Amino acid sequence: MSTPEALAVPRPVPQTGERLLEILTDRKARNVLDIGCGHGALSRSLAAKGFAMTGIDPDEDAVAAARKAVPDARFEQATAEALPFADGSFDAAIFLNALHHVPEAVMRQALAETRRVLTKGGALIVVEPLARGTFFEVMRPVEDETEIRAAALRALDADIAGGHWHVVRHDTYDRLSDFAALEEFIDYLVAVDPARETVADERRGELDALFKANATASEKGFRLIQPLTLYELHPAAG
Repeated sequence: MSTPEALAVPRPVPQTGERLLEILTDRKARNVLDIGCGHGALSRSLAAKGFAMTGIDPDEDAVAAARKAVPDARFEQATAEALPFADGSFDAAIFLNALHHVPEAVMRQALAETRRVLTKGGALIVVEPLARGTFFEVMRPVEDETEIRAAALRALDADIAGGHWHVVRHDTYDRLSDFAALEEFIDYLVAVDPARETVADERRGELDALFKANATASEKGFRLIQPLTLYELHPAAG
């Protein structure tokens, strides 16, 4: 029998990888599309768990890096709004922190393309960072994504309101990111977009002050928190 003390112990919040794996397993997905795959980190993780991974990214260097990192997966240089795949090719598709990197004018076109390439009964998983939290506060001098993150959520809400998707799951949770020092945090930001490096160098003093003001102590060194919102969507019959 649980004691009051045991019940009071906070349980770890499932992080993104656990949530994605749960959804994909529940859907019995096999063929999975990683939209905005970058260097292939998500595809590598899911391929290791037995999923047949395909990734797309508009950046040629990112696709080359992903092919090298995950030789058993397929990667194509392409944009989300013009997917080079036949209708019904995938059991699931994932935008992991990627929808807000699609140009605002074609975000809903990207969502329509995703519906097209999903099988009947397939699932779209969208994970988007919100414009708040200590991680966001420290990164803002490098790139303030307030408006584009809001635009991604507006596009998603409009597509849902338009009757194109059934919302099966919608969660908001905190991603916990630990860094040994500010330099590791900057390296993380630059790995996502190398164009950030110059701004980070120029505003290092400001970043240092914000890092000290917002980071909390962790086992590794310092922790920053980024709230995320996750949608599991199934295409509406049409």
